Amino acid sequence: MSSNLGIIISREVRERVVKKSFILTTLLTPIFMVLLSIAPVLIMEFSSPSDKTMAVIDESGFIFPELVKNSKDIDYITLVPTEVPLDSALSDERYDAVLLVNSDVEENPQNVMLYTHESGSMQVEGMLNSTISKAVEDKRLQKYNIENISEILDEISVDSNIRTLRITDDGTEKDTSSMTSFMLGLAMTFILYMFLLIYGQMVMTSIIEEKNNRVLELVVSSVKPLQLMLGKIIGVGLVAVIQIVLWCILMCVVSIFVMPLIMPEGMTEEIALMNSGNLDVATSAFDPDMLRAAAMFTSVGYIINLFMYLTLFLIGGFLFYAAIFAAIGSSVDNVQDASQLQTFAVIPILLAMVFGLSIGNDPNSPLAFWLSMIPFTSPMVMLSRIPFDIPSWQIWVSLLILYTSFVGMTWIAAKIYRVGIFMYGKKPTIKDLIRWARYK
Repeated sequence: MSSNLGIIISREVRERVVKKSFILTTLLTPIFMVLLSIAPVLIMEFSSPSDKTMAVIDESGFIFPELVKNSKDIDYITLVPTEVPLDSALSDERYDAVLLVNSDVEENPQNVMLYTHESGSMQVEGMLNSTISKAVEDKRLQKYNIENISEILDEISVDSNIRTLRITDDGTEKDTSSMTSFMLGLAMTFILYMFLLIYGQMVMTSIIEEKNNRVLELVVSSVKPLQLMLGKIIGVGLVAVIQIVLWCILMCVVSIFVMPLIMPEGMTEEIALMNSGNLDVATSAFDPDMLRAAAMFTSVGYIINLFMYLTLFLIGGFLFYAAIFAAIGSSVDNVQDASQLQTFAVIPILLAMVFGLSIGNDPNSPLAFWLSMIPFTSPMVMLSRIPFDIPSWQIWVSLLILYTSFVGMTWIAAKIYRVGIFMYGKKPTIKDLIRWARYK
């Protein structure tokens, strides 16, 4: 039995690992995820408004100076209301837009109109709203006749940045960041979500293709259906594990050789001070969250630890869901019929993804705890909680439940599989699947 199972597993692994698509995906996916993470910054950089000329008819007399003071990518030209009517300004092709500020803007800040010849720009409108609001606020403050009131407000303005220290079991203090932990958990949850869907459906489609080609009928003459199903599941699962291990090695190489080269000067020293608990945040030249994130990605041990948990939950989650996909694939003749039945596997994965995204609000809540124990949601929910340094016993209990559930799910799926691979021409109903699972 072990010999037959090994042959099936090795065949599934070789068939996928040697493909160019696997190699390209393994190499390009990390690059794609890095680009995806910096995409918002690049979009904001390249989507800044082009240089424009805006005519300003300022009946209040105090808005135009503030606009000029805060001008960026816009050339403001003031027009005297009594000399240049609004209609003339709108028909002048030299102006891309015309801003009309009415005389009562101090009492009615909404009485401002922007006329454009093209569709509006959210960035330009936001900048104008911010500048006008600040100008009106300053004008209102002047009525209180408090000398240097703007300077006083600037002096008392505070931007608090709380430093969170977690007390570990041995009494030591450890710097933590909820935002960094949330983003890291989000990345791990998304990776697992992607793997469960892609590789789970890969098991299903492979079974459907072989069933249509009548290959399964020949194979089961020398191999038990349970062996065949397990061989496919484990073989495809090993492909996913190989990809994760390669990503881990790649991340470690980047951490050791690339990160020290691209980090700003002085950051390495401050990371060392932060890790030892001697960093003075008030005098630090870098944002604390940036330091914590850099400390994570420059620690090979931390990276290996995260990928270890990712691999364990990937294996458990994949085995659990792949058994469902295998049962679905064996019971239908084509992908179209499978698309309806696979809803029972896809919806829990989607719900787990949604729950994993929301867990960052309170990773220690009762809801977060129980969702990380239920096998349908535990892989992704627990991965979103792990960066928050939850108690290790919860992780291992979740893994124990997940792997135990895999055994039960495989037992049910195997019963459906052994009947479904010989069924043709009829799309099974839920009652049929239940009846197949109850066959002895």
